[in-house]
Amino acid sequence: MNIDSALKKEGIKVIKELNPKQVKAIAANVASKLCLSFYDHSLSRKDLYNSLCNVKMYFADMELDLSGAKYFYRNNSIYFNKDLTLDEMFTVATHECIHFIQCSPDQQGRISRMGLYNFSSGLGINEATVQLMASDANNSPISEETYYGISIKTISPNYYPLECALVNQLSYFTGTYPLYHSALNSNDVFKNTIIAKSSKKIYNIITRNLDKLLNLENSLNYFSYELEYSNKSSDIKSLNTLIDSKKKLIVKLFFETQNLIIEEFFNSEFEHIRTLTDAKLFQKRLYKFKNKIGVSENYSFYNYFYVQMMDKLVEKENYIKEFGELNSFSIDSYALVSINNVSSSFTFIKTFFEKLKKLFHSKEELPSYWQQ
Repeated sequence: MNIDSALKKEGIKVIKELNPKQVKAIAANVASKLCLSFYDHSLSRKDLYNSLCNVKMYFADMELDLSGAKYFYRNNSIYFNKDLTLDEMFTVATHECIHFIQCSPDQQGRISRMGLYNFSSGLGINEATVQLMASDANNSPISEETYYGISIKTISPNYYPLECALVNQLSYFTGTYPLYHSALNSNDVFKNTIIAKSSKKIYNIITRNLDKLLNLENSLNYFSYELEYSNKSSDIKSLNTLIDSKKKLIVKLFFETQNLIIEEFFNSEFEHIRTLTDAKLFQKRLYKFKNKIGVSENYSFYNYFYVQMMDKLVEKENYIKEFGELNSFSIDSYALVSINNVSSSFTFIKTFFEKLKKLFHSKEELPSYWQQ
């Protein structure tokens, strides 16, 4: 597919090229922001500015694109919505210029991947990571938003908010450095970090789910666009049915992925608790994670998981107090003790909280006992 056909497929109609003064202003603004925000990733402001000045930039009609800008690696060009002001272009250009950085050809001059995206999988995780970086560079504030009944705190309310929330959850366990390093240098540092903390299977599942989530949202946007211009009642009914179906699938997939992240990574961290200090840190980390998750009216997985892990944590703390800090031998012994002395307290506590929820209509807050 040639460039003209690709642009047409994306609903992009070129109007005119930006003048050199506008290009230089965007290049200077973005180069400065990225180098200040990601100073530990060896970005050169001068080199980045000079490179961005050579990127072709155009005003265009962009009917199907809600982001306001689009980078095409095949012709090294950025297309901006014709209605944007220069200040607005500074903001949306940040995301697209990170994509430009990602397009580093190999020795044969080929581009085989962009950041975390290898052109067969990883588009969702890559777009979310780039958007998190762009939002960080633009000093975007945290806001509370709701999408399809899912409430989250986000620095990216308008672009990939659900994907960003999930990737932000992953970075809670790895730190942002390996995530951003892989995004900027197109390598497997972040992937290998996730695998070390879970498994390759878990990484692949999460990556596939993020791709599916992105595809569902793209389909939803398309159907919503069709609905806006539809006049036939039969088409409107059909489109509304499709839209409702896509929304339900998005919600289901988001919570499945979030629950997998919670269960997999905190169970892994729990297994590495050796001392009472480790146990206290684990409790704090698990509690603080509530600020990272998306919630809905009927969502209760995190709360119940928290109670369950606190029950197990008390059991492990008691073992450490009695037998001392855990080593490889005592861990095996502890595992045997845990298996042979299954506590029924989780069932009791779960029932207790269910009754509390009915009494006080509280969905998310945990009792103060568990916040200490």
